[in-house]
Parts: sequence; C-alpha cells; structure tokens
Amino acid sequence: MPDTPPPRKLAAGNWKMNGLGADLAEARALAAAHAAPEVGVLLCPPATLISRMAEALAGSAIALGGQDCHAAAKGAHTGDISAHMLADAGASHVILGHSERRADHGETSAQVAAKLRAAWAAGLVGIVCLGESEQERATGRTLDVVGAQLAQSLPEGAHAANTVIAYEPVWAIGSGHTPSAGEIAEVHAFLRAHAPDPGITLIYGGSVNPANAADIFAIEGVDGALVGGASLKAADFGAIIAALRVS
Repeated sequence: MPDTPPPRKLAAGNWKMNGLGADLAEARALAAAHAAPEVGVLLCPPATLISRMAEALAGSAIALGGQDCHAAAKGAHTGDISAHMLADAGASHVILGHSERRADHGETSAQVAAKLRAAWAAGLVGIVCLGESEQERATGRTLDVVGAQLAQSLPEGAHAANTVIAYEPVWAIGSGHTPSAGEIAEVHAFLRAHAPDPGITLIYGGSVNPANAADIFAIEGVDGALVGGASLKAADFGAIIAALRVS
C-alpha cells in the first residue's frame, strides 16, 4: 500500500465581518506578491465581497472561500447563503463550525456536519473548526471536547481532498494569547490519530500573526494556519505565508 502523501500546507485568511470594496486592494496586493506560492493560500471575505474578490484574484494562485453556508441547497431561509451560491460566486472552500458561530448562533456539531455535506455536494472543501473554551482547557477536558467535536462534525466521507481541520482554542481567538507549543502539538497529534484520513490538512488558528507564525509552523503536526485579523493586510498575511513556505 503506498505511503500517505504529506498534507498540503495551507494559509487561510478569515476576514470575518470586515472588509468593504476599497479593501480589495489588499487582496490584489497579496496576489501580486505571491503569484505562485508553494503553499496553499486562501482568503475568506464576507459574502458581500466574494464575487468582487473572485474578479480581483482571477488568474492568481490564491483561492477564495466563504465563512459559512446553509445545509440546504436552496429554499426559504432569509439571510442565509447556500454552498452552491458560494461556488457560483467563485468560492472553492467554506469555513464551518467556527467558534464564533457555535457561540453566537448556537450551532451544534450535528449542524456543522450537515453543512459539510452540503459543501461537498457543491464541490467545496470544508474547513471544519474545533476548539475548547478556557474553562474546558483549565479542567483538563481539551481532548474530550475536541474529540467529540471531531466525531460529531465530520460525517462519513471526509478525506484529505474535501476537508481541512482547523484547531482553534476558543480562548486564544483574538486574545493575543496562544497555547504553548506542547499544547498545540498534543491536540494536533490527537487529531491526526483520530481523523478519518491521516492525510487531512490540520491547521492551527488563534491569534496567529507575523511575530509568532514561524514558531507555530515549527510545531510538529501543524500544516498551516487559519488567520483572523492579521489576514486583513497583505503585508501581515504575506509574512505569515512566507513563514509557512520555509517551514
């Protein structure tokens, strides 16, 4: 049986609820500076910018993603966006189960799994987010929590070509604090051992920035990053991409 190919390195930028038309200049600058990156590069802007960003990135090596999708392909779901709509707008990926959606919108892992199936049906790669709260970390429940999210958020059929897993400890997101290298390595090793496909790309998210990116990418089992605020500026995100390239 052939060896499992190494996971694809990925730097994914999550713009969250940030960005107007004028900010497309940052996407163009990133595309110009990283015309042929040796690693995967992905930008996930708000839905209002997806079509325009697809035009701005046309012909570049940078992929485009959405930040969420509905589990249904279409229907009476005011304010929601389907995976097929994202694909039609130019997206190839979609972030699912981010802790901000789990917290702000009460999303369950079962709902994330349904959305992941919808993403696959539309030809999208799903980036599934998992992570523990500060209290769960403090009480030694990290692996139990992350393990349950993994088992319940990934339906049968998940593999390296259609799914990316992002470990994002909730307490680290936007806080400026990151877990220790040992803590990150422990969770990534656990996820690798329990993932349905050992070749699935495992990325880390939570206050990743140009100053700490190289140290994070040096941790065994980390294949890249899901980056929040630092992905809004081409110079900052470009520095993170450069660190991943040489890791």
